[in-house]
Amino acid sequence: MVDFSQARRTMVDSQLRTFDVNDIPLLDAMGIVPRERFVPSGREELAYIDQDIPVGEGGEKRFMMTPMVLARLIQALEIEPGVKVLDVACGRGYASAVLCELGAKVTALESDEVLAAAARQSLEGAGFGSVTVKAGPLEKGSPEEGGYNAILINGAVDERPDTLLQQLADLGRLVCVKGRGRSARAMIYVRSGNAFSERSLFDAAAPSLAAFAAKPGFVF
Repeated sequence: MVDFSQARRTMVDSQLRTFDVNDIPLLDAMGIVPRERFVPSGREELAYIDQDIPVGEGGEKRFMMTPMVLARLIQALEIEPGVKVLDVACGRGYASAVLCELGAKVTALESDEVLAAAARQSLEGAGFGSVTVKAGPLEKGSPEEGGYNAILINGAVDERPDTLLQQLADLGRLVCVKGRGRSARAMIYVRSGNAFSERSLFDAAAPSLAAFAAKPGFVF
């Protein structure tokens, strides 16, 4: 029988602290949120491995990102209590729970209602029922809530997610993994008025999201 409390402590000490995750509130949050509650039934013992974990329902291919990559992305968002956050491709809601534990007002987005329902159930069961879970096209975001201080994309994109960037508040931040294979990098975008800066953070790999795949070019 796995001691999940010990597994969380080991994850924090062996995976996060050794990968330049040094934000104390974030380390505390990831040491509190029960990651095993956000994987499919029967896979709880895999929750703390240093790998992307499949969590999709129905026809959706969705993964919980490895703790190291997820933590570094969230750290770059510099979450403060009360900020508005959009969690894109939330899967079963683990990242949303961590963001909520940090004090953010979280809207979680999934493209499939079955998976969105699984996220609601996981979040409510773990005590994070304040997260708003919505179903809709990932690439379109959730403009109704607009003016986000931070946006997290749980996966890799091929191109700059311009539609989501337009939903940021001024000085808002968006983080994601851009690219595939060895060329993939964790990226941060920051809004300043109508302009967006772009900066590479670290080498990273994450499962690609079909909603953000590059459109085929016209071939003569």
